[in-house]
Amino acid sequence: MSNRILGPLAAAVLLLAPRAWAQGAGSAKEPVSDGRTLSEWVADLTDGTAPQTRNAAAYEISGMGPAAAPAVPALIKALDDPEATVRFPVLVALGEIGPAAKAAVPKLKQVMDEEINDEIAAAAKRALKRIQPEAVKTD
Repeated sequence: MSNRILGPLAAAVLLLAPRAWAQGAGSAKEPVSDGRTLSEWVADLTDGTAPQTRNAAAYEISGMGPAAAPAVPALIKALDDPEATVRFPVLVALGEIGPAAKAAVPKLKQVMDEEINDEIAAAAKRALKRIQPEAVKTD
């Protein structure tokens, strides 16, 4: 039975590996998600497009994890977006970036303290815990 699983798995690795290497070779300087570079996703996040586009951009950036650290200034600005559907994935992205998003700590504290949307405030707290755990007060 394990041979029946390993054969197709090995074939999939052989078929997909060259594509992954090709993507990695051309984008060593900038991470890529869904065929677009980080800077392209940041442009979608910041250019005032439809909320759905900004939301999708923030989620794509979050999927890049710590490699998306260059997007931190744009993500901090996006925390002022009027749409909660944009602010939430921005908070997810900052948390996924982790300690490299330390510049966001003051704004995250402000969001935790001032946001009236409980889900957004809780997401800010989760992001802060991932970025700088000691910054979160434990009651």
